[in-house]
Amino acid sequence: GAGVVTTATAATRLGKPMRGAFMILATPYTSDKAIDYEDLAAEVKFLDRCDVQGMVWPQHASDLKFLTHEERMRGMEVLAEAAKGTQPALVLGVQAENISKMLEYARRAEELAPDALMAIPPTEAKSLDDYREYYSALCRMTERPVFCQTAGGAPDVEPTVEFLVEMGRKFDNFGYLKEEYKDSLPRMKELRKYRPGPIKSILGAKRALGWTYEMRLGMDGTLTGGPMYGDVYAHIWELHLAGHHDEVRDVFAKLLVMTNLEQHIPGLKYYMMKRRGVFKTTESRRGDYTFSPVAIAQIEHD
Repeated sequence: GAGVVTTATAATRLGKPMRGAFMILATPYTSDKAIDYEDLAAEVKFLDRCDVQGMVWPQHASDLKFLTHEERMRGMEVLAEAAKGTQPALVLGVQAENISKMLEYARRAEELAPDALMAIPPTEAKSLDDYREYYSALCRMTERPVFCQTAGGAPDVEPTVEFLVEMGRKFDNFGYLKEEYKDSLPRMKELRKYRPGPIKSILGAKRALGWTYEMRLGMDGTLTGGPMYGDVYAHIWELHLAGHHDEVRDVFAKLLVMTNLEQHIPGLKYYMMKRRGVFKTTESRRGDYTFSPVAIAQIEHD
């Protein structure tokens, strides 16, 4: 009966805390730039071995804008199957430009029973009321935790702190945030006042560049496109929880060297995923990446 569903959902929510190092999965491709679903499944097993707390797909760092409707549907199925028996929380991205398209992804995701759903705001929205309607529809459709990515929606609509708190009060499963809207730190400081309560979890983003400060401010982790260093992100979080702040600084400093290098060597993510034996190719729909001997020497040195 209904009671069983509620209990199971509560167990799902409480079973995997939405805190820690959440990695946005990279999308792997074959040599002809078709999605390599075998490697997508392998990425799940890799991140499980890395001890990350969460895995998210598809978001912008997963080449979201290059994926077809069919590829997103199939990818979610592959991930749900691969994630069975693994430790990290599986978060499926169900965003779309409007409510009806979002709900199509969300209904399929719900059938696959992930640990949470996530949605970027609708780009076709004209007002905060449109955001309200979009997230309300999603929260009513599922009892799983619903993540809101605060950036990436309609350019003229701001998901205010007041809006997020209001929605978190209205829906028990809302209030899980990937906070990266414009100058996000002041927003984070304001949002943390509503935790525990309407705001359940605040994860930083922006390539985790401010993560150590965010941890000091008491945030709940990071949600970023760094699967190639999943074990490093997970290690930093564990060190933080243990109070080893000097070690956090030292490991984070080394991670920043590689994060910085990404800005100078396009496709570094794919190089590293292949280098670590997860992907077969360095192909991407973002471009045709080649790596000169000098670039490879710098990657290997750093």
